[in-house]
Amino acid sequence: MKLCVSATGKEMTAKVDGTFGRARYLLIVDTDTLEMEALDNTAANASQGAGIAAAQLIANKGVDALLTGQVGPKAYTALESANIAIYEGASTDDTVQEAVNKFKQGQVKESTDAGGDAVCGPGMGMGRGGGRCRGRGMGQGLGPGQGRRRRS
Repeated sequence: MKLCVSATGKEMTAKVDGTFGRARYLLIVDTDTLEMEALDNTAANASQGAGIAAAQLIANKGVDALLTGQVGPKAYTALESANIAIYEGASTDDTVQEAVNKFKQGQVKESTDAGGDAVCGPGMGMGRGGGRCRGRGMGQGLGPGQGRRRRS
């Protein structure tokens, strides 16, 4: 099986990157032979659509499954469309090698939540529900009644 792991470096000793679309590297590991190919994630610095572009990148490599910390909702949909199984919750404390071993031992579960909080994480909005994932922003913005008062 071809397993893609989001990583901070190009080696099996690199740490797992907690995000998929913005991960600097995507390591494709054959889970039977442990042969590995390191890809520079050319989408990591994109202003928009990083997750979708990263999904296309690994789909073009024939990846069967993804192991990462978290996948955004648009990338999740793109991965599903490409028939790539999604395994979230990989620990950023683990090396890629450790994460692959946990995967092979069945210690990670396939994600089945396309758009819930487990997939999206905290919103990126401005505090008024403007974030990802159905608009439940938890950003730094001012909420109702917290803004500056106008002087009369």
